[in-house]
Amino acid sequence: MVLGPGGDQRLTPAFPDSREPSPPRVALSHHCTPHSTPHGADRAVCRRWGGRVDSSGPGDLRETVTLGVEEEFLLLDRKAYRPVGRGSQVLEAGRKRLTAGQLVPEISEAMIETVSGVCGTAAQLRGELGRLRGAAARAAGERDCLLLPSGTSPIGRTGPGGADDPPETPPLREHPRYLRIRQRFGPLVRDQGVCSCHVHVGVPDLATAVAVVNHLRPWLPLLLALTANSPYWNGADTGYASWRTMLWRGWPTAGPPPVLRSAQHYEELVRTLVASGAALDPAMVYWYARPSRHVPTVEVRVADVLPTVGETVAYALVVWAVVVRARAAVRAGVLPPLVEQDVLVGACWQAAREGVTGDLLDLISGAAPAATPVVRQIETARRLLWPHLPDAGDRASVNAWLDRLAAEGGPADRQRALHRSTGRLDGLVEHIALPDPVAAPGPARASSARSGLLASEPEETA
Repeated sequence: MVLGPGGDQRLTPAFPDSREPSPPRVALSHHCTPHSTPHGADRAVCRRWGGRVDSSGPGDLRETVTLGVEEEFLLLDRKAYRPVGRGSQVLEAGRKRLTAGQLVPEISEAMIETVSGVCGTAAQLRGELGRLRGAAARAAGERDCLLLPSGTSPIGRTGPGGADDPPETPPLREHPRYLRIRQRFGPLVRDQGVCSCHVHVGVPDLATAVAVVNHLRPWLPLLLALTANSPYWNGADTGYASWRTMLWRGWPTAGPPPVLRSAQHYEELVRTLVASGAALDPAMVYWYARPSRHVPTVEVRVADVLPTVGETVAYALVVWAVVVRARAAVRAGVLPPLVEQDVLVGACWQAAREGVTGDLLDLISGAAPAATPVVRQIETARRLLWPHLPDAGDRASVNAWLDRLAAEGGPADRQRALHRSTGRLDGLVEHIALPDPVAAPGPARASSARSGLLASEPEETA
C-alpha cells in the first residue's frame, strides 16, 4: 500500500466492489465507466484512482470503508541491543514466509516495514498484523536481530550514516532512489531511520480524500499525542514523547497538510513541490495526512509505531472513525474547522513534546483553541467518535485503549517507567523488543511481563 524505493507499487489491493448497503461501512471501489470520464487535469487522477468518477459525489457513504496498516520496525543486534544494518539480510530471510509486498525495505539498513492487506474488520486486521509481526520477528531472529517497535532506538543511532560517521552506524540502503534522495538532500538523510505507523482508510475518490484530509487536520495533534513512542535517542532521554517526529520534521515537506481547496489544487501543490526540488517525487510529500498516491485511501502518517498489535488495531479504529465522521460531514456539506497552519504546526510540536500526560491545544471540541489536558480531550474524542463506531467489539477495543492511556500514560511514559525499573537502557530494549521466536526469552523479559510493565494488549473483543 506504499511505494517501494523505485516508486513501484508494493501492494495492489483487491478492494471489494460491494454495492449492498451496510451503513456506515459502505463503499470502497472505484472503477471507470465510459460515461463518466473526467476532464482536464482530473483525467490522470481518474486513471490513478482506478478510472471512474464516482457519480455519488464526495463523501458518499454507501460502500464498505476498509483499513490497511503499514508498520516500520528497527533492527537491533540481539546481543548488543544497538541498531545494526542487516535489513537486506532480514528481508531475504523473510521471503520464506512473506511476499515482497508484505515485507519491504526502508531508507536505513537498520529498518524493515510490514504492509498489511486490505481489511474489512478489526478482527481481520488484528490477525493480519499479528501474522506480519510474527513472521518479521522470526526473520529478524534468524539474522541475529531483535525487532523493535519504537519510533527511535534508545541505544545508538539508526542511520543512515554518512561517510564520516562511525563504521557501526547503519548505512543507507543501496537503491537508486535512496541514492538520489541522499544526493538531493545531503545531510538531511542522516538519522532518518525512524519508525512510524501509517493507517490507510478507504475512500471512493480523490475529491473525497481531499475533503476528508481537511477535516482531519484538527485531529492530527491528538492522534500524535496518543501514539508518541520515542522518548529515547542515541543513549539519552530527549525530554520529548516523540523524538521521531522531531527528526522527521527535517524533511522539507514533513508536517500537517495545508488546507486543500480541491483535488486540482492538491495536484497543483504536489507538482509545485516536486518542481521546487523540495520533494523528489509525489511520494515524498510527507504530510501527516494525505490522499494516497496509488490506492483509493486517505493515509494518516502522524503516529509512531506502537508497541503491540492490540494498540495498533485500537489506534487504527480511531483513525477509521475520524475518517468516517469526516466523510459524513463532507456529505452533509459541513465545512471543516478553520485551523491556522502555524497553530497546527505548534500543536503538533506540543503533542510530540508532551504526549498523553501534558496539555495540548484543543482543536477538536469546537471551542477556541486553548491548552487542555490530553486526558480531557480523550473524553471529547470518545463523545465525537462513538456514533461512528457502531460495532460493540470495536468500541470495547477503543475504550480499553483510551482508558489505559488516560490512567497510565502513553507508550513513551511506559518506556520511561521500564527504564526506571531496570536502571539500564539495554534493559529497556530487552523488554520492549518483540518476542524473539528463534531464541528463548530471557529472565528479564519474563520478570517484566509479570510486573505488568510490558505493554499489554487491549481486551480482545472482535
